[in-house]
Amino acid sequence: MGEYSVLVILIVGIIGFFTFLYFVPVNLWLTAIFSGVSINLFTLVFMRIRRVPPRLIVESIITATKAGLKITSDELETHFLAGGNVPLVIKALISAEKANIGLGFKQATAIDLAGRNVFEAVQTSVNPRVIDTPLIAAVADDGIQLRARARVTVRTNIAQLVGGAGEDTIIARVGEGIVSAIGSARSHKEVLENPDTISKLVLKRGLDAGSAFEILSIDIADVDVGENIGAKLSIEQATADLKVADAKAEERRAMAVALEQEMKAKAEEARAKVIEAEAQIPQAIAEAFRSGRLGIMDYYRMENIKADTEMRESIATPDGGDGAKPNKPIKPL
Repeated sequence: MGEYSVLVILIVGIIGFFTFLYFVPVNLWLTAIFSGVSINLFTLVFMRIRRVPPRLIVESIITATKAGLKITSDELETHFLAGGNVPLVIKALISAEKANIGLGFKQATAIDLAGRNVFEAVQTSVNPRVIDTPLIAAVADDGIQLRARARVTVRTNIAQLVGGAGEDTIIARVGEGIVSAIGSARSHKEVLENPDTISKLVLKRGLDAGSAFEILSIDIADVDVGENIGAKLSIEQATADLKVADAKAEERRAMAVALEQEMKAKAEEARAKVIEAEAQIPQAIAEAFRSGRLGIMDYYRMENIKADTEMRESIATPDGGDGAKPNKPIKPL
């Protein structure tokens, strides 16, 4: 029983010793002291309780102190608890210090918490980066399409990195400027002869305003001739005009046919009325005979007048009144 108790006490002692070393990182405290960093041992203990890795904070303070930066453990701990990348911020501050770039700790942490890579931003500020634009198509004033590709050299603008427009905005603005520059050219030959005019016109527009980058130069890498958009549009316009003219002509033809059908219908209606009226004449004559208003001699006299009128009309008509051609005179023998 005694040996068992000693073993339990030994195990508990070992667990307690390692627990003590976990919550009280003495070795890390000694490393900080020998590195010239003054930090309280209880501060490291409280870091462990707040679930902040003491080694990360201590090593970052040592690195910053060796580089001549004055940063406290509270500042680094606050940035870590806010979700920031402490080693990356320290690395960016050291690079900015060596490159004589005005970058403070608060600004660096704000850039890091904004989701941007602060160290990459410092590197881009020291070593400008080249952005290749996609193929941009534009049409000159003479109707010829040109396809251009540009290379934009940019440098990070640290002051506007938080809240400034990104790389996609720079590419869109440069593309818009290239389209405007080519569109304002009188001929596509002018652009092919002097492609640097595009760069000059685009740079004058101040496309980097409100962005996280500063445009250093815009170089036209390639210019190709595309389609004759002007001629293509003229052909399409002529085709459209022809279709409109055909539609209007068809409309007029349909209206003429409808009018003709209407006139025919009216003529048929009038003819039907005449036939109806003529059909009533024998009935009227019979009624006149029955009523005594018309005698037999009057009827014969009316028929003679009618026959005489038909004879006169046949004589007056050259074709004989029935549409036949007149007989040719017989030549004497």
